[in-house]
Amino acid sequence: MNDLLEELKRLYPDARPALKFDDEYQLLVAVILSAQCTDERVNKVTAELFKQHGTPQGMLALSQEELEGYIFSCGLYRSKAAHILSATRDIVEKFNGKVPGDFNELKSLAGVGQKTANVVFSVAFGGDAIAVDTHVFRVANRLGIAKGDTPFKVEEGLKAAIPQECWSKAHHWLIFHGRQVCHARKPDCEHCTLSKYCEFFKAQR
Repeated sequence: MNDLLEELKRLYPDARPALKFDDEYQLLVAVILSAQCTDERVNKVTAELFKQHGTPQGMLALSQEELEGYIFSCGLYRSKAAHILSATRDIVEKFNGKVPGDFNELKSLAGVGQKTANVVFSVAFGGDAIAVDTHVFRVANRLGIAKGDTPFKVEEGLKAAIPQECWSKAHHWLIFHGRQVCHARKPDCEHCTLSKYCEFFKAQR
């Protein structure tokens, strides 16, 4: 495992979130919008949205219909708009206008499930967490680091296999590997330097 992690670290030393944000509130909104949507699209949408509505108070100046107009191209725009406005109201009314740094309090917000809470907890507050998106789920299963048929099972497997101090970094390493090499439909196994560790590759031979 240590050799595999060291290779991931060597491959992606600058791995970091692709979403653009200025503070924890903007990160939270961006992560909610990123469900079933590319980070590139989210960044285009938030570049406009955050000009006037990048704070909880600014967001609550919008009606749901107005917010839907901003985020339409992200998909699932009705539910995302409802979640963002509901979560924002809770942030203002229950948490004094600040995104809570406690993991369970994060999960109490509308639209914030395990993955979103892990991302915000890790990136915004420096917590140790592994968020399992589609890339992490795929790469972890293929490499054999963590086997599971649900994101939660994969998350638990990754936490058991990877030292806690590496959780947040490993999350980004696995995402980058999924985007750049271990593609969903056609993984580039021929040029993958992790193939000697990879159960998926060995099974194809």
